[in-house]
Amino acid sequence: MNGVSRINVTQRLAHRLPQSNVKVRVGKSLVTSSKSGSGDFQVHDFVRQHIVDLEPYTPILPFEVLSEKLGLPCDKIVKLDANENPYGPPPEVYTALQNLQYPHIYPDPESRQLRAALAVECGVPAENLLIGCGADELIDLLMRVVLEPGDKIINTPPTFGMYSFDCSINDGRVIDVRRGPAPNFQLDVEGIEKAVFEHQPKLLFLTSPNNPDGSLIDDQILERLLNLPVLVVLDEAYIEFSSSSRSYISQVTSHQNLIVLRTFSKRAALAGIRVGYGAFPRELVDYIWRVKQPYNVSAVAEIAALAALSNPAYLQVLMLLYA
Repeated sequence: MNGVSRINVTQRLAHRLPQSNVKVRVGKSLVTSSKSGSGDFQVHDFVRQHIVDLEPYTPILPFEVLSEKLGLPCDKIVKLDANENPYGPPPEVYTALQNLQYPHIYPDPESRQLRAALAVECGVPAENLLIGCGADELIDLLMRVVLEPGDKIINTPPTFGMYSFDCSINDGRVIDVRRGPAPNFQLDVEGIEKAVFEHQPKLLFLTSPNNPDGSLIDDQILERLLNLPVLVVLDEAYIEFSSSSRSYISQVTSHQNLIVLRTFSKRAALAGIRVGYGAFPRELVDYIWRVKQPYNVSAVAEIAALAALSNPAYLQVLMLLYA
């Protein structure tokens, strides 16, 4: 921090001091506060400036609020505003939750059983997998590890809003490279390449199938983008509902810059329980472990996800219902 910045910060904080005529030294500079008393205390002076400037995320309305607002019982409402799976999870999930044995014990901080099951399903070593309170948490954890204040990401709107929101939370900058027009909403590959070399972002967020339009990224385009000097985050939240696109999650061990995110919210109808997962380069996993809250995935979430995986036939039926 240079001398000017130190003075600005000190001037901002000096009026918090309860007594008058107090001098605060920062380096060679002195700033005097002549204010006193709690009447001058301003909470927002303690808040990081980029959070003060942050536009809050607007979530969807839950069932209970909609029910009261519309005057209808919850079971008469069909919600389409958050892409929730309306068919519900496999019956094994309800059974597992009814038989939950140890709610008074903290969950496994490493979600070992779920990571082991997903390693088999995805063809990825468990050491490359992380579980989150939804894939949203993994996006935020990744940015905490990677982004310094002012670092940039590339976003490709229209797409999932959490990429830009989490970037703002972490004091990053969003470079938007807009997709092509409807109905295809194709990626502007040349625009992305130009933005990477011009802005030197750390993260490139891609979604396939894209939210909200369902467009897919061609394999050749993805391989081309993986050659760029940037971490490529491929969000595959809806991949199970696409019959014409393969998942790249098993390719993470072959690409040092590829991250693939998945979720149980859509395919297993567990949006309310909040459990997502991702495959990361092994070295990056080590750093994310350092910032992850120790009990971020509840025992309920892990048990429900394992129960859903135990009935692949039901999950396949759900996929066919959307085909």
